[in-house]
Amino acid sequence: MKVKVKRFDPETGREGYETFDVKPEPGMTVLDALFVIQNSLDDSLAFRYACRGAICGSCAMLINKVPRLACRTQVARLLDGSDSVELKPYPAIEGGPEAGEKGGQKWNPAEEILIEPLPHHRVLKDLVVDIEKFFCLYRAVEPALKPAGEVPEREFRMEENTVRELEKYTNCILCGACVGACPVNSKTGEFLGPAALAKLYRFHIDTREAADDSRLLCANSREGWWGCEFHTNCMRVCPKGVQPNVGIGNARRRLAEIGRKPPEDK
Repeated sequence: MKVKVKRFDPETGREGYETFDVKPEPGMTVLDALFVIQNSLDDSLAFRYACRGAICGSCAMLINKVPRLACRTQVARLLDGSDSVELKPYPAIEGGPEAGEKGGQKWNPAEEILIEPLPHHRVLKDLVVDIEKFFCLYRAVEPALKPAGEVPEREFRMEENTVRELEKYTNCILCGACVGACPVNSKTGEFLGPAALAKLYRFHIDTREAADDSRLLCANSREGWWGCEFHTNCMRVCPKGVQPNVGIGNARRRLAEIGRKPPEDK
């Protein structure tokens, strides 16, 4: 099979696509294919990874025009088309009318795998992107528990159904795939993004915190809850099944109930 990788050299500023011939093996992932290239064909290829088990989120990249984790994406399923994901269009995946052409880059999905850096992030080298802005937006929502009242000596007691609701959002591994797939993030760098908003909603529904709307009010703006356009790309690409759009919708309904829409909507 052929693996077409977008390259960027920060020293020269040159960028372009380079194609490598890689022999597919049973169970091979995209990350495995990148290791074959780095170890046997071009040791200058740069990409980020850590756990290799879909836990750390480090290897998120654009694979066949879909943000995915390279460590869990099987090359066989990409080539036979069984791992296709339909996304709402945004600049990183838009292309011409020809079959197999997206984002101005032609490739044959039945024979080639197209690998590019995660969209909406500054590229440092090849497939390695700068994630500082992503974590700045994440830290802006103060993603830490703020217990209401006194902290118990041992642990907080929580109902099982409450824990299950929390797990819908705590499963996020901060890979940034949702941000890379978000059409709103492609238009503005000020939008907090699906990952940060999902985390903020997670703390809003946490029964260990104050039973008020203070968390929701932290993002009561066009850069927060009201910036989402509900394209649902975020839930389509999340490797852990998190649905930021559901939490955002719930938050907006609650803010509307208490009459706290952004000033321009009043």
